[in-house]
Amino acid sequence: MSAQTFSELEADFDLLDDWEDRYRYVIELGRTLPSFADRDRNDRTKVQGCVSQVWITSRLEHSDGKTILHFVGDSDALIVRGLIAILRILFDAKEVGDVLGIDAGAKLAKLGLDEHLTPQRSNGLAAMVRRIKADATAALAG
Repeated sequence: MSAQTFSELEADFDLLDDWEDRYRYVIELGRTLPSFADRDRNDRTKVQGCVSQVWITSRLEHSDGKTILHFVGDSDALIVRGLIAILRILFDAKEVGDVLGIDAGAKLAKLGLDEHLTPQRSNGLAAMVRRIKADATAALAG
């Protein structure tokens, strides 16, 4: 996945006229996710609270006195894979303290996702954000 910024993602969304095009774009983003190891599809990595099957693994990188969070994820649903890709743009390769400071709800609202996802998808998206932030919190504690 390229190092797309959230501002670039917002601009891309703004260029798309309707939600059908935006959904297709989200699905395309999901196709750019890095591969997810089969061994990581297990109960420990499964995100609870998602209707679809979702798995997220995190790893930490320590560099120049900073702790950077990296994560990968996968889902059995195309649209959810796209949502994982959006969360990677928001959270991946960021310092753990910065991850905790990101207001994901406000950022995602800028894309209109809060208005255009089903309640079940919105709940699943919130569960993925909680998992990512929990991993960052654990990194700060550990």
